[in-house]
Parts: sequence; C-alpha cells; structure tokens
Amino acid sequence: MKPPIHDPSARQHSGAPSLLPGRGGPPTSYADVAEVERQIAELVDRPTPELRLAWRQLHHTGPPHGLSRDLLIRALANQQQEGSHGRASGALRRRLQTLAGEFDRDGASFDPGLVLKTGTTLVRQWRGQAHTILVREDGFEYQGQRYRSLTMIADRITGAHWSGPRFFGLIKRSRTSVGAAAGR
Repeated sequence: MKPPIHDPSARQHSGAPSLLPGRGGPPTSYADVAEVERQIAELVDRPTPELRLAWRQLHHTGPPHGLSRDLLIRALANQQQEGSHGRASGALRRRLQTLAGEFDRDGASFDPGLVLKTGTTLVRQWRGQAHTILVREDGFEYQGQRYRSLTMIADRITGAHWSGPRFFGLIKRSRTSVGAAAGR
C-alpha cells in the first residue's frame, strides 16, 4: 500500500472546476461583484445534472424531489450571493417569512404593508400621553423593554387588544369596513 501524498496543490475532488467558485467573504471591489454576477448568469447555461451536483456539493444531499430547474438555479444563485455578499439580516428574513405566510393564506394577491426601517421612531398620543417606540432590527423598544410586535405594545398602552399597526397609524381600515361603520 502506498503512503498518502501530502501535496497541498493536489485536488481533493473530481478535477472538475467548482460549480460555485468564490464562496469566500464579501467582495472587495466592483470587479469581484461583476465576477459573482457573471457566475450567477452562467448557471442558466449549465445542464441540470451539473446544477444537481452543485446542490449536492453545497448541501451534502440531493435537491428536493420535484424542485424545478428554475428554482434550483435561483437557490444556487442565492447561495452564491450569500457567500459573497453575506446573508440577509434576521429581521428581513422574518419579514419575508411573514409575507410568504400571508401569501399562502390570502391567495395570489396581498398588500405587504409598510416596512419600517431600523431606527425609525413611532409616536402615538393616547389619553394625553405621548408614547414613543423605537424600531429595532429584532423588534421594537418601548420604555426600555423590547417587544416582538407592535400589537404587544398597543395592548400594554391601552390595556385592550388592538392591532398594533393600526393603533400606530401604519394601516388604514378598508373602505368597506369604514362604510359599514358609518352606516351603523
């Protein structure tokens, strides 16, 4: 039996070029960004078996059954972008999950509503007192405490269940409910 060769230049894989090269840290120049965009654009021209191999190399398992070629390309492109530009913040990922859930529940059309930027201050007058809320990446801050939702803060302020976004004036009542309330 031959002893193993410890040559750092020796390839440890099949010898084929990496399907998703450059999965290191963030790009350092516009040339690096252009290179990532070029690699993503090349995914469309790759045969499906090669895309499946790239998935297997990334996830150490085959792609889910029934995953279309289009979704496979999009998933690999997303991995490429995350590898070079970094992942989306936790707050953005949660917001996207919420929107996806609303889409699944409400059908093909929904209103994504107002997206608040981190650092935004909301002020609401309630019974002669001003209440100030700071939008944070991981939720909201009110009187030095962190909350996951505006509804929890509205409940604390009023002592009753309110829609937090409605209480803080971020969404309006629909015309049908306004007309129905006026007709009562």
